[in-house]
Amino acid sequence: MFGSILGYIIGGAVIGLLARLIKPGADPMGWIMTILLGIGGAVLGGYLYAGHGIMTWVVAILASIALLFVFEALRRRKK
Repeated sequence: MFGSILGYIIGGAVIGLLARLIKPGADPMGWIMTILLGIGGAVLGGYLYAGHGIMTWVVAILASIALLFVFEALRRRKK
């Protein structure tokens, strides 16, 4: 159980960081939001693509990039 949660946190951090590196533009958010974004992308990616291997990571990163755009749009809307 703990290994699974720790795996999601570490995987979420990696996926979130990769998504922020790939997406152009500044994304002013802390590392906790980056991890949450990555975890959200991993969950969404796992729902969209239920396979294994490198393609699962690619879909998770793409889902995280999409979540970045949504997060950015919501933040602009609140201002």
